[in-house]
Amino acid sequence: MAFGNRVTTTTQDEILPKVVDTVLNSNVFATRMIGRAKKWVGEQIKQPIKVSKNSTGQSFSGFDTFSTSATNNRVNLAYSPKFYQITSALPLDELSANQTDAKVLDLAAIELASAAQDMADDIGTLFYADGTGNSSKDFLGLGAHVDDGGDVATIGGQSRSTYTTLQSTDTASSGVISLAKLSTLHSAVSSGSQKPTLGVTTEAVWNFIEQLIAPQERIIKEEPVIRSGITGGSGFTALYYRGVPIVADEKCTSQYFFWLNEDWLEFYALPVALTEPIKFRNQDIKGNDYSNVTGLGFSWSGWIKPSNSASVVGHVYLGGELCGWNPKRHGRLTGVTGI
Repeated sequence: MAFGNRVTTTTQDEILPKVVDTVLNSNVFATRMIGRAKKWVGEQIKQPIKVSKNSTGQSFSGFDTFSTSATNNRVNLAYSPKFYQITSALPLDELSANQTDAKVLDLAAIELASAAQDMADDIGTLFYADGTGNSSKDFLGLGAHVDDGGDVATIGGQSRSTYTTLQSTDTASSGVISLAKLSTLHSAVSSGSQKPTLGVTTEAVWNFIEQLIAPQERIIKEEPVIRSGITGGSGFTALYYRGVPIVADEKCTSQYFFWLNEDWLEFYALPVALTEPIKFRNQDIKGNDYSNVTGLGFSWSGWIKPSNSASVVGHVYLGGELCGWNPKRHGRLTGVTGI
């Protein structure tokens, strides 16, 4: 009901000291990667990888002659840093009004927290793309790391056609997903103890998989967003198949399912020069998956005062790259529309 002037002129409204986020959605994969970021060192991050066997081995007897040929079995995968920013700006008149005794929330702090979370949401989208956006300035994503060379011909500076072990298993699902297809893909990217650690897909495909798993075999439980050994992070719901959690991520490419071995995917973070680590108050914003996540590797320019306006402007940065070292241990199903 609408109150009349007798009430509105004598009663103080209350603003609850929280902001409810009605925009941002789940961002599981990016949160897991950035939440365990490693420190960037040097101009590039390089990792030697073995791409062929030494073929000089042989049985012998007596004075048989051995090969004296040298073999070249390794190449370097190399990644250069990329950078992303988001802007936060406020007029000084609004900041002044917010600093009175009637302040409920700190305007500058909550704007900074909101901008950082929006940026994390943007990066979640990039982490499923192929890195070619904005003239290839975007971070690499699963579109590049999990590919057989049909879409992304090189990874880490090396050709997937020259070094076929850099190819992931890429299977067109032709509309229908089944447990047999999940099993076949899982087996294709596994070898001995090297097995997927995470299945990630869209909400729609996750629902299809849930229907396929018999009720007596279905295991659904809460999993930490951040991997074992890393503190912080809210939970998400996971189905288990072959002992591996399968999660729904609203950032995942439509109609895709991924088996990932996260041991071979790492985000290396490079702090932007002349900035400071960001410290925002997540507790002021509720209703999204970012509320309990700290240490995401973002940095902050500080508030900058323009010379021609009564305002302040600041930038949140993230530098680094999502690096992959063993593409053959990942796989994807594409074109999943039903069961």
